[in-house]
Amino acid sequence: MLDAARARREAAARTRRRTPGGGPGGDGDSPRRLRGYSGPGPDPRDPQPLGAVLNRLVKARGWQQPAAEATVFGAWERVVGPEVAQHSRPVKLEDGELTVEARSTAWATQLRLLASSLLKQIASEVGHNVVRKLHIHGPAAPSWSKGPRRVRGRGPRDTYG
Repeated sequence: MLDAARARREAAARTRRRTPGGGPGGDGDSPRRLRGYSGPGPDPRDPQPLGAVLNRLVKARGWQQPAAEATVFGAWERVVGPEVAQHSRPVKLEDGELTVEARSTAWATQLRLLASSLLKQIASEVGHNVVRKLHIHGPAAPSWSKGPRRVRGRGPRDTYG
């Protein structure tokens, strides 16, 4: 009986050595290794940082472009810098064209002059070809169509030249 048990153990050890990944020196992980304690080395069962898991999910689903576009809006201050972000805000992004609204007409002019450097900053932060062109607008003009000074007809023409 003892000889039969010893023969079964040796036969099992021989088959384990022959299969790839069957032992400690194998190519891959054997099913036996995936049970219990993972040991001191890295293992796929170890807890993973949330950022790494989200990056893998974004790549697997093909969400790189929408994530980069969302970064432009969500991290505007980090993308363009605190001073520019204080005086401007992104409004919309369609087909690689970003519309930015400035707080004043002076800042709109300044941003138009800085457009090429802003495009470089955005490309370095969120990736190339996410934003290819900038449309910079000043603040919205007041509406003369409603209010107490409303004039029927063509409106106050003598005021503007």
